[in-house]
Amino acid sequence: MLITHNRPTLLRPWIASALLLFCAVIITIPASAQTFSKLADFGATNTSNPDSALVQGTNGNFYGTTFEGSGDYGSVFNVSSQGALSLSFSFNNIDGSAPAGVILAANGSFYGATQYGGSNSLGSVFTVAPNGVQTILYNFSGSDGANPTAGLIQGEDGFFYGTTSAGGTKGLGTVFKITADGVLTTLHVFHGIDGKSPSAALIQGTDGRLYGTTLLGGTSNFGTVFRITTGGFFTVLHNFSGSDGRFPMAALIQAANGNFYGTSSAGGNISKSWCPRGCGGIFKITSAGTFSSVYQFCPSPGSTPCADGTGPDGGLVQTTDGSFYGTTASGGSANLGVIYKLTAGGTLTPLYSFCTQAFCPDGSNPSSALLQGTDGNLYGTAGSGGNSTNPGTIFSFSTGLAPFVHAVQHFGSVGSSVTILGTNLTGATSVTFNGTAASFTVVSPTEITATVPTGATTGNLQVVTPGGTLSSNGSFHIVL
Repeated sequence: MLITHNRPTLLRPWIASALLLFCAVIITIPASAQTFSKLADFGATNTSNPDSALVQGTNGNFYGTTFEGSGDYGSVFNVSSQGALSLSFSFNNIDGSAPAGVILAANGSFYGATQYGGSNSLGSVFTVAPNGVQTILYNFSGSDGANPTAGLIQGEDGFFYGTTSAGGTKGLGTVFKITADGVLTTLHVFHGIDGKSPSAALIQGTDGRLYGTTLLGGTSNFGTVFRITTGGFFTVLHNFSGSDGRFPMAALIQAANGNFYGTSSAGGNISKSWCPRGCGGIFKITSAGTFSSVYQFCPSPGSTPCADGTGPDGGLVQTTDGSFYGTTASGGSANLGVIYKLTAGGTLTPLYSFCTQAFCPDGSNPSSALLQGTDGNLYGTAGSGGNSTNPGTIFSFSTGLAPFVHAVQHFGSVGSSVTILGTNLTGATSVTFNGTAASFTVVSPTEITATVPTGATTGNLQVVTPGGTLSSNGSFHIVL
C-alpha cells in the first residue's frame, strides 16, 4: 500500500531503541582467497568505538567518526591506506557529541551531524574543513528535530539532506534540508503510521528523489521504506511485516540495475532459538515500491547457526565487479561478525569471520557499511576489539578488484566542475564523460578536477593515465 503526504503532521515525543541480535555458538567459516589486513587500532589517539562508514578524501585518506573521543564526545579521524591514523577534530559537547559519520562535499569539506550535544543537547550539524577547522551550522531544538543518528547527503541542488531519529512536532523524527550556510527546512515530520525513528542516511536516486528507511513505525511497527521529493512530497513504499524483515538500520544503495537494495537487522522467515525474531535479511525494492527478499541470514538447518552471520546492521556496497559486499554485527566462527559477498543472483558467501584469534586483534562486531577505495580494496571499521582495551579497528579487505576512479558527486550539469578521485593519477592525458573529452587539471596523484563538456551524456567516466585507463564505478549522470 502506498501512503502519500505533502504536509507534515504531529505526534507525541518518542525515542526508539534498536534490537541487537546475537547468537551463542562457535562455527567455522570456509577459508577464502581474499586478504584481510588490520590497518589501525583506536585508543592511542584517545578515540574509540568507530560507528560509521568511511569516506575517501581528496588526499586519498579515509575519514570517519568515532562515538567516543577526547572527553568522550567523539571525533572525526582520518587514516591512510597504509594505516597511519590521526585525528581531524575532537568534539567537546558544546559543538556536538557522538558524530554520525561524515561525507565529502563538492567544496572539499566534510559535513556531518551529531546525535547529541550542541547548544540544546539534541544534536548539531557541522562541517570540518580539510585543515581541521570546524564550524557548527545548526543546533537542533526539538520541534525541528532531535538526535540525528545518521549522516548527511549532498543533493543535486547543492543542499544537504538528512534525518533526525526523534523530535519534530510529533517527536518521532524528521526529514530535513539544510544549506551550506546553516538554514534548515523541515521537509517531513514522521507520525508513526508512515514510520518513526529514521536511523539511516538518505540516498538520492537517479530520478532526483530521496529514498530512506525508518527503524520503526509503519503498519506493523517494524519499519518502512519511503521516498520523498526535495520539495517534501512523501510516499511510503513498503511497510515491513516481520516475515520480510524488521528494523532496517542502514542506508539503501541504488544498484547499477536501478533497483534499491538494503538490509534489515532482524526479521525474516527463518527463526532460530538464538534469533527468535529472525536473523536479518537483504531486500530489493523498486522506485515504485515493488519489494522482494533477496537473502535471509542463517538458513542452515539444525543447531549449527549462522556461518553467514546475523544482524546485517551496516548495509551494502556494490563494487566494480557488480557484486555486493557487507558485514554482520554477529555470527561467524566466533559469533563476532562476518564479511560477506552477495552475487547479483542472490548467492551469499561468507568471506571472513572476525575475532578468529584470542582477544580479537582484528576487531569485532562491525556495524557499518564497507567502502570500496579507488585502489579497488574494501575498507571498513569494527566497533570493538583490537588492542587490549577493545577500542575498535580499521581494516582493509582485498578481493582482487582493480583500481578505478570515482566522482565526489555522481551528477553534474554541462559546464560544472567535477572532482574525480583515484590513485596514481599523475600524468593523466585524458578525461572523458561517456566518451566526450573534457578539459581537466591534475591536482595531485589522487585528485583531478574536470569540467563537464558540452555534448556529454550520462555514462561512465574514464581517465587515461600512464599506468592504464581507469573507469568509474558507476554512471555519472548529466543534470539538465
